Amino acid sequence: MEFISDELDEYCVAHTSTENEILSKLNRETHAKVLQPRMLSGHFQGRFLSMLSHMIRPMNILEIGTYTGYSALCLAEGLQENGKLLTIDVNEELEDFVRSFFNQSPLKDKIEFRIGNALEIIPTLTQTFDLVFIDADKLNYDKYYDLVFDKVRQGGYIISDNVLWSGKVADPSKKDKDTVSIRAFNQKLHDDPRTENILLPIRDGLIVVRKL
Repeated sequence: MEFISDELDEYCVAHTSTENEILSKLNRETHAKVLQPRMLSGHFQGRFLSMLSHMIRPMNILEIGTYTGYSALCLAEGLQENGKLLTIDVNEELEDFVRSFFNQSPLKDKIEFRIGNALEIIPTLTQTFDLVFIDADKLNYDKYYDLVFDKVRQGGYIISDNVLWSGKVADPSKKDKDTVSIRAFNQKLHDDPRTENILLPIRDGLIVVRKL
């Protein structure tokens, strides 16, 4: 996921607002105690997600893929006063860890955390979402997008993470199933006449879609 030099990355982080104490602790403990800590959004991307959320001022946010809860806490910062964020993850083993950090946050009453299969849960949801963040299993990105699209308000946003896949999507010689799937997903979103989109080389790539 390293697309720029360490020195330039450190400079960007140094000139980005700091993460709060809970996020800093969550960052440290994820790296110390949880497998695959590179899945964490982290300081720089987390501040970007928070900034977007503050700009959008959502009432309802849906997150698909919680991991250890870092991105959920960042996105929840921009919620309206009575706003809610629903985050879904299939990993039961991390539930206690995640809930412990949500419970430490002043935003805890705005966050609903569900363990389960998002493909089964999303069709049961009746909310209209202002913002959706997709950061789960890459092979199902296409399905998640289709399931949530009609639940997003006109003018609402769908953000998908890891869409550069360590740069593999731009290399035609890379043909593993995850790379092929994400490459097709990016093209599908780019070709969707119902939206406008921008792909940003932030961390492992974020594609931001606005529903027209």
